[in-house]
Amino acid sequence: ILKKQHKKHINNSNNNDAAAMSNNGDNLRSLTFSYENGTAKFTVLDQLALPHETTYVAIRNIEDAWDAIRSMRIRGAPLIAIVAVLGLAVELTSNAKTVKELDGLTGGVEEVKTFVFQKMDYLKTSRPTAVNLFNAMEELKGIVDNADNTSREDVVNSIVTHAQYMLERDVSDNKAIGSHGADDLLARHTHPDGVRVVTICNTGSLATAGWGTALGVARELQHRNKLRSIAALETRPYNQGSRLTAYEIMTENMPNPCLICDSMAASYIRAKGADACVVGADRVCANGDTANKIGTFQLSIIAKEMGVDFFVASPFTTLDVDLESGDMIEIEERPPGEMLDSSGAPKGMSCWNPAFDVTPADYITGIITEKGVLRKGADGKFDVKGFVAKHS
Repeated sequence: ILKKQHKKHINNSNNNDAAAMSNNGDNLRSLTFSYENGTAKFTVLDQLALPHETTYVAIRNIEDAWDAIRSMRIRGAPLIAIVAVLGLAVELTSNAKTVKELDGLTGGVEEVKTFVFQKMDYLKTSRPTAVNLFNAMEELKGIVDNADNTSREDVVNSIVTHAQYMLERDVSDNKAIGSHGADDLLARHTHPDGVRVVTICNTGSLATAGWGTALGVARELQHRNKLRSIAALETRPYNQGSRLTAYEIMTENMPNPCLICDSMAASYIRAKGADACVVGADRVCANGDTANKIGTFQLSIIAKEMGVDFFVASPFTTLDVDLESGDMIEIEERPPGEMLDSSGAPKGMSCWNPAFDVTPADYITGIITEKGVLRKGADGKFDVKGFVAKHS
């Protein structure tokens, strides 16, 4: 484990580190990755230690990557997918046990592919709700299956190359999400000082390779001097809003910030005002139903009742047209201790601790992706399948 001061630079010579940074450098760097002389090195920011300590944890194999995802040392749908792929790259290039096993394979490239696919299947068991992880594995499988891969070295190099590409693509996609979202919000809300935003969970640089999704929209508004205020819900029981989003907001010096308890959202909007709630997503179904951090559904109800826009901001890879509605989404349930230990509850109290909820499409104004903003048609419904077919 590498411990660094918040503003001390982490020395790493590989250019891909730049893809995992925001404009404020190391403060919001979610990971480091380098690949030199055939060896990959990979660390992730332990987000359970934030905001009081910046601790980078070395990922040496896929078990380390699986544990970092499962334990929520790293979280955020885009980052989960990236960490899984980078973990696989480290596994195949730098884990002595795996390299020895690869050396012992005698069945040619097809045996190597089968070996790799088994490790990918293992990584997919880390967390079930975020579709980005599964889409990333399917995309990578297609790359590995490419007919041009005729040797073990070809297979491994294709995985490492794609892992590095994912870092760059994620930042680029997130900036496009921010731009599309800011354009749409500013077209709807013309106050000279800009837009008042409310958000939940953490969807910024710490949840991605850089810039962020929903918080990236706020960051783009700030860049245009059109972010009037931003309120973050604390997001119980893991407090991603109070620990992570508040940290990003303060690091970025966003204007008129406010942290509120999850139960304060309605009162805050009535007293302080809001123009739009902008949230992330772990999965968007064919009808627009959206799985996101627990508490998002109730925020959407409040927004609709109070006449506030409610936008989902997420990568195109979050759109899952294979699931017709949110009723089909598997919702991860976390251990009771994660709730009880942070609540002051008496030991032995029973509790229910789902990590996500599903917001019905009826409560959603629009879905912001790097391809553009998906809006409802004349029938008042989202055509996610048509949007995906058009932009795939």
